[in-house]
Amino acid sequence: MIKEGVLASPKVDAIFGLHVGSRPAPLGTIFYRPGGMMASADKMAIVIKGSQTHGALPWRGVDPVVVASQIVMGLQTIVSRQTDLTATPAVVTIGSIHGGNRWNIIPEKVEMEGTIRVFDSKIQKDIHDRIRKTSRNIAESSGANAEVIIEKGVPVTFNDPILTQQMVPTLERAAGKGKVLVRGQITSSEDFAFFQGKAPGLFFFLNVKPEGGKTDPVSRAKLLCG
Repeated sequence: MIKEGVLASPKVDAIFGLHVGSRPAPLGTIFYRPGGMMASADKMAIVIKGSQTHGALPWRGVDPVVVASQIVMGLQTIVSRQTDLTATPAVVTIGSIHGGNRWNIIPEKVEMEGTIRVFDSKIQKDIHDRIRKTSRNIAESSGANAEVIIEKGVPVTFNDPILTQQMVPTLERAAGKGKVLVRGQITSSEDFAFFQGKAPGLFFFLNVKPEGGKTDPVSRAKLLCG
């Protein structure tokens, strides 16, 4: 849509996004946050290449399964021990790991995929560099090789501070006093962020869960449609 000029013709001066939610709060409560509200989402793929051998003779090869296990554990220290979490949150998660096709054979390679979530571009670059260094060095120490591919995905959902401040009274008129609240940062992501990269934007959440009510899509739709 952006490539087709949706924000350029006519030129968009500000953009707004709404997402329903089910946080513990009175029905109709609005949650927002100035600045970085939702994290960026990058995809990483790591391929560990070892040397195939029989499971009964592991010393004759290089076991990429063991190397992959060490890399998974090593990646966890990037956030827990190498990133200043008092400055900004960050997440490094391995979501899939695949290797081998027989119970008694050590495979030649293992493939892993995961996600990286941050709120700051400098932290993002630093974590990317550390993922590459950690993976390659652990693999090399065991005689294996690790290929790391990181694809940048959705950027940070960043609410323009000035626009957000200007819109709070409007949100309060719509929801009512006491029902517009600042919430913490969210490590999930939102592609609305691409629009915010082209025009000042505000993205917020509306609680659609009544007390004791359901949160399935049909119930949400009925609530939104009145």
